[in-house]
Amino acid sequence: MSTASVAVDVHGLERLPARLRRVVTARAVDRAFHGLARLGGALPHSRPERHAVERIPDVVYRQGGGSDLRLDVYRPAGADRALPVVLYAHGGGFRALSKDTHWLMGLAFARRGFLVLNVDYRLAPRHRFPAPLEDVCDAFLFALREASAYGGDPHRIVLAGESAGANLVTALAVATCWRRPEPYARAVFDAGVVPRAVLPACGLLQVTDPDRLARRRPLSVFVTDQIRTCAIDYLPKGAAPEHVALADPLLILEGGEAPDRPLPPFFASVGTRDPLIDDTRRLGAALGKLGTRCETRIYPRELHAFQALIWRENARRCWEDTFEFLSGIEGLGPH
Repeated sequence: MSTASVAVDVHGLERLPARLRRVVTARAVDRAFHGLARLGGALPHSRPERHAVERIPDVVYRQGGGSDLRLDVYRPAGADRALPVVLYAHGGGFRALSKDTHWLMGLAFARRGFLVLNVDYRLAPRHRFPAPLEDVCDAFLFALREASAYGGDPHRIVLAGESAGANLVTALAVATCWRRPEPYARAVFDAGVVPRAVLPACGLLQVTDPDRLARRRPLSVFVTDQIRTCAIDYLPKGAAPEHVALADPLLILEGGEAPDRPLPPFFASVGTRDPLIDDTRRLGAALGKLGTRCETRIYPRELHAFQALIWRENARRCWEDTFEFLSGIEGLGPH
């Protein structure tokens, strides 16, 4: 599809009622990304075996609740020692995409010597907060129990995700370090393992006030709709602020309360043309005030989730910066 045809489609959407716009665009984005992921995955160079990587698909990490929850395992073929683990949560505004659209992330980390658990979770609006976060917390507990069976070291875990996935892994990191009242967060805290690092890329880290971004800079109707839809579809209607606190992990970090356990170091990447850039900047500032290391990397002229566009120079640089950051953390260096 040409740039011109996309522009026509967007302007047509702007004339639709807001609710219908949200439905149409969410479905279109989901279908487009799944189609592109299937096309890219069919290319010979995308096959894991071409990179000495083994993929184990559809491992059940939680049973029940109407359907099993699954993840894909990626690991270097022939590894002869326990590997550090990456738990990856995909983006998609909490309402779209899947582990299948994010095979690239599994392959990229596994090529660098990590055991990767690429996670599916329940999606909004059918499953609103805290369902996706509950699932990612369950996947973390699964990693602690089962990573060793796949060749991983459950005490060397990295949390990673982009966009909505960045929100989920940041909230998960909070749950590992603060004793909180939510049952799913308490289960994570009681497990007693803090991740070695957190990689929230281009995160939407405060869901409850989506219009704050448009107050900071002019945004198109299309972009404003997409951000607003994340909140409308994800948050339970009429929920009290204290009941959705972990939907805003940024506000918890900005609150300044000392954690019960030290937070791990963060690497936060974003492009200058990303409408969510302020959340990444605020994350770096909040972590700095807490005395936590955060490397905030901002890449010029890049849009939201550019990290997946590996043919772009900045995307490749971002991946190299990510691995350089990880190599400096004990237990996550070259192996």
